[in-house]
Amino acid sequence: MVLGKGFSDHYLTDDEVWESVRISLEGLSPDGKRVLIIIPDGTRSMPMPLMFNIFNTLLAPRAAALDYLVALGTHPLMSDAQLSKLVGQPVVDGRAGSHHVFNHAWNDPDTFTYVGTIPASKIAELSNGLMSQDVPVVINKLIFDYDQVIICGPVFPHEVVGFSGGNKYLFPGIAGEEIINFTHWLGAVITNYKIIGAGYTPVRAVIDQAAEFINCPIACFCLVVTYAGLAGIYFGSPREAWQAAAKLSAQKHIIYVDKAYHRIISVMPEIYDDLWTAAKGMYKMEPAAADGGEIIIYAPHITEVSYTHGRLIDEIGYHCRDYFLKQWERFRHYPGGVLAHSTHVKGLGNYDESTGIETPRIQVTLATGIPEERCQRINLNYLDPTLLNLHDWENREDEGILVVPRAGEMLYRVKGETHLP
Repeated sequence: MVLGKGFSDHYLTDDEVWESVRISLEGLSPDGKRVLIIIPDGTRSMPMPLMFNIFNTLLAPRAAALDYLVALGTHPLMSDAQLSKLVGQPVVDGRAGSHHVFNHAWNDPDTFTYVGTIPASKIAELSNGLMSQDVPVVINKLIFDYDQVIICGPVFPHEVVGFSGGNKYLFPGIAGEEIINFTHWLGAVITNYKIIGAGYTPVRAVIDQAAEFINCPIACFCLVVTYAGLAGIYFGSPREAWQAAAKLSAQKHIIYVDKAYHRIISVMPEIYDDLWTAAKGMYKMEPAAADGGEIIIYAPHITEVSYTHGRLIDEIGYHCRDYFLKQWERFRHYPGGVLAHSTHVKGLGNYDESTGIETPRIQVTLATGIPEERCQRINLNYLDPTLLNLHDWENREDEGILVVPRAGEMLYRVKGETHLP
């Protein structure tokens, strides 16, 4: 059973959010329980200070413990200052008052426990035959120190899984490298173009299968958030709450255009501090870019490709999927998550083995603080951001030019195009 509400034409008041959460939490009977809440990092729009205040007010007086775990995936650890901004209260030495606020450390083996393996036969079934291999499922063992786990995070169209949220906060949110790399590469083989905003996808099926190994109680709040406000909040099992939120997200977060654009300028907000995260300006716009067109990622504040994986990106560069698939022996030892990011940024394209020529469907240009030499080295175009006057490009949609302010969360898609069912 899913509790909560959502609207396509208006937004919830804070009082409505408080009441929805209060009613939802009653069903968990939290008295005397140790409760852990899994939350997003700062790269997602989310009224986290409001939710943090609600949880602390409603749960802390009743629970034996109330702590938080940031689902970082492979994103860098957050500092106390960053955590303070995230939750809206001072965080000192990883604590907000009596509450721990833990970072997930994806590369620290001491923080994980193995819970099971998805067999190759099941992977073949779930991936529609695209892949067939055993996938070990490893997760942050902290969740097993608590009587009740609650996931709380937003749902958006997503390049790897279709729509984010739900069990994605477990895998890859607080998971180990193996399943992170597997699910990301599976999504990349399907391609961002096909999978983003496409509903229930093979990657989502793998994630839900992995969640079956988790034997502690898990409930979930899924929020549908826009810059204008909170459109919906749903509570239930991770799968059921996600399904309800994804339906509303499809209405609130997908903009359908009549025809593709030959030049798109994605203006990235400062919640994205490297290309690894700001690449959503490509992911969300690729389906609306015309063949032979260009997507410009405009983010003068960004000076780094990836704070976590930059060295590996420097080695392999950005390439279309077939560049890697047709040279698999050369690249198979690289992490699947890194290869996936590379293909998502480059987009659809072809690679001719006989000539070694790669032909991308569109061009991707960085108008960032990343130097021209590095852009060339990683196989992306460069544009000096000081030479790009956004006002010169605005309101030219009739010419096939689109400027997208605060890009990264709204998906643009051409009307009538088909994607995964």
